Amino acid sequence: MQSEKVKLEIRNGRLDDRLAGLYRGGKAMEQARERIAQAVESFEERYGAGRDIAVFSAPGRTEIGGNHTDHQGGRVLAAGINLDVIAVAAPSVDSRIRVKSKGFPEDALDAEDLSCRESEAGTSLSLLRGICAGFSNLGCKVGGFDAYTVSDVLAGSGLSSSAAFEVVMGTAVNQLFFGGKADALKIAQIGQYAENRYFGKPSGLMDQAASAYGGFTVFDFRSAEAVGVRQVHYDFEKSGCALCIVDTGGSHCDLTADYASIPTEMRFVAACFGKQILSEVDEAQFYGNLPQVRKKAGDRAVLRAIHYFAENTRVTREADALEAGRFDEFLRLITESGVSSFQYLQNVYPPDHPERQGLSLALALCQRLLENRGAWRVHGGGFAGTVLCFVPLGLLEGFTAELDGVFGAGACRRLFVRPDGGVRLI
Repeated sequence: MQSEKVKLEIRNGRLDDRLAGLYRGGKAMEQARERIAQAVESFEERYGAGRDIAVFSAPGRTEIGGNHTDHQGGRVLAAGINLDVIAVAAPSVDSRIRVKSKGFPEDALDAEDLSCRESEAGTSLSLLRGICAGFSNLGCKVGGFDAYTVSDVLAGSGLSSSAAFEVVMGTAVNQLFFGGKADALKIAQIGQYAENRYFGKPSGLMDQAASAYGGFTVFDFRSAEAVGVRQVHYDFEKSGCALCIVDTGGSHCDLTADYASIPTEMRFVAACFGKQILSEVDEAQFYGNLPQVRKKAGDRAVLRAIHYFAENTRVTREADALEAGRFDEFLRLITESGVSSFQYLQNVYPPDHPERQGLSLALALCQRLLENRGAWRVHGGGFAGTVLCFVPLGLLEGFTAELDGVFGAGACRRLFVRPDGGVRLI
């Protein structure tokens, strides 16, 4: 569809049926219409008007359950959210690929040269080149295209803005050049390949998979080649709760060693049994050999393994409770997960900086305000960043005001669960 017609169709509400599943009605729908239309206009200004375009979207994600289980071949319950990356794209007549993201310099490469470049590590250009290379490895003939992207996925909040970018670009390449043959899992795996091989970050698959699938989904990472996917059907709007994140404002910049210590110590425990990761270790055998494991791996590693085994089982119980409509049980399990992260996983504050306990403070406030009425837990990697909360709607206004009063205006943000992952909108 030509760009001028796309803008007209969007602003006249003729595409609302397509957008309704991704963006809520009323003011949110109006904002979505205008945001997409403005993205089309920005594409036109940079790459020319009157072109046949397609519009793609991929959501950020939130981790509901399964804190630090994925890198041990465990399970995670995740959900796509209403914040997303939008990409307006059109094929070009040559092999040039140009992608301009709002607020960032343009990335440009040639589709004929998709080899990994060490000099690009850590850049969005490396992700783009890696995604195209991933499709090329599948036999896809990637051609040139132009794209403009805009994101409202909060950077640094644990909502996976980078994974949403990877998925939206993978979805675009899949539709423009591969006839949509790659499924959601393959698009996620290509995003992970780009991040691992080209960007240089040894990340797991959870972020990309959650963005690619959307909705509530359990991922079982026991087999890297055959990831288990279970989509959980639950209408969260009927729960009577709001899904919120609280950004405590802590910096992640000097926490690399703290994050790395978790999988390292879990692997120490697995190595006590001649295994690589904890999913390969029998839980009963672990508990039956605690004295020897303590001596070899240390007490903190043992506690982190205890968290893993309980959390991995808890994910399935959370999903079962949600799907069966046992929401009170689900909330109890979410808070139980948060307690386990605090006590056993120990990823709520950096041990070398006990004065920096924004997450601890947020969790204490959530407990005071929500006990017996909602749920709260650390969100994502931990040590700094965000808390995930389920807040009864009747408490939402006061809860938000109190948390904003401590951590700053806008610190507490309500999210909505998005049923779809990476999609072509137009």
